[in-house]
Amino acid sequence: MLRTALARTAALSLVALLAACAKEAPPPPPPVAYVPPPLPEPPAAPWCVRPAERTAFSVAALKSNMMVAAISCRAEEKYNAFVTRYRPSLVQQEKTAETYFTRNDKRRWQQTRDEYVTGLANAQTQRAVVLGDQFCARTLGEFDEVMALTKPEDLPNFAETKTQSIPQALKFAECPPEPAAPVKAAAPAPTKKKKK
Repeated sequence: MLRTALARTAALSLVALLAACAKEAPPPPPPVAYVPPPLPEPPAAPWCVRPAERTAFSVAALKSNMMVAAISCRAEEKYNAFVTRYRPSLVQQEKTAETYFTRNDKRRWQQTRDEYVTGLANAQTQRAVVLGDQFCARTLGEFDEVMALTKPEDLPNFAETKTQSIPQALKFAECPPEPAAPVKAAAPAPTKKKKK
């Protein structure tokens, strides 16, 4: 009798267990979009920036971002292809950025420029840490975008479109427009004396 009761209990437990398994599992929660925390605001630049210099700094930020991606995302080949294709434009933009430093600090311009480049690499690396896995997905897509440009001369404009998503090492303020040079009145033309 005890054996029958145990068998009956075991059978009922098995039926209950199978019934529990037959219920549908609740649906998984919807994926939550990862919103990275905001990056710290870059410090104010010590000097104002001219429009061509601002563009050069946008190109520098883009290049630095690509370099961090090359290391973090194992995208050395993509980075090398980027640098090879855009070398003339990158060199020109570096020279333009140098004018910002030489114009404002003739004695220490190289040190100030090097500090900027280091700060830029730090800002890009910090962004990679904050974004985590999304950093590579986003930046590898930027490699594809930049390599799809029609002409290498389009690089500065492309870099300008990325200024909101790629952090900068300094917060630049535009220089006020330079005053127009005074217009000199033209000297009157000499008059010829009539021969008598």
